[in-house]
Amino acid sequence: MQRFILIGLLLIALLGGVHWWHQRPLTQAPGVLAPDAPTQIDLDQGTTLSRGDVTLVTRARFELTARVLSREDYRFDAGASLAPMDLALGWGRMSDSAVLAQVQISQENRFYHWHVERFPIPRREIEQSSSNMHMIPADDTARRELERVRPGEVIHLEGFLVDASKADGWRWRTSMTRDDTGAGACELVYVESVLPAQ
Repeated sequence: MQRFILIGLLLIALLGGVHWWHQRPLTQAPGVLAPDAPTQIDLDQGTTLSRGDVTLVTRARFELTARVLSREDYRFDAGASLAPMDLALGWGRMSDSAVLAQVQISQENRFYHWHVERFPIPRREIEQSSSNMHMIPADDTARRELERVRPGEVIHLEGFLVDASKADGWRWRTSMTRDDTGAGACELVYVESVLPAQ
């Protein structure tokens, strides 16, 4: 029995090591890597999409090139089957390694947290140049692309901002601005493609 437990523990450790290797952070030289803010075109009348028992309504066409500050995968919360991953993304000076070296970044429970001992750039710039985004893969190709994303990487993402709902009253709404903070400030992104930026 102990032998099976040991083998099981070794397999778990091996899988964890493989997972870490595929998602290990990339190191980038100092300098702004993603200078532009996301592009958003609001839609007067959105399209309705279905994902199992979830209804999605597109709110805006959305596109950005950003540095991945952090990623967190979800398997067990209420939104995991729809959005299995969150990416904390940064642009402007929040894509610069010299700035990020002074910002501690983490994710948990669908939130992105940052902390500084001393502000390398103004607080409002940090808030407006980074965001936690919940990723809904549009198809299996987008899912595979998302699974390959690594912290530190600069990616180009295209898709839609969407609101999600179920018949039982469950709702998950996207932020429509990069100016907000706190609960409700995350974007819910229907991802059609996400690739390394050229």
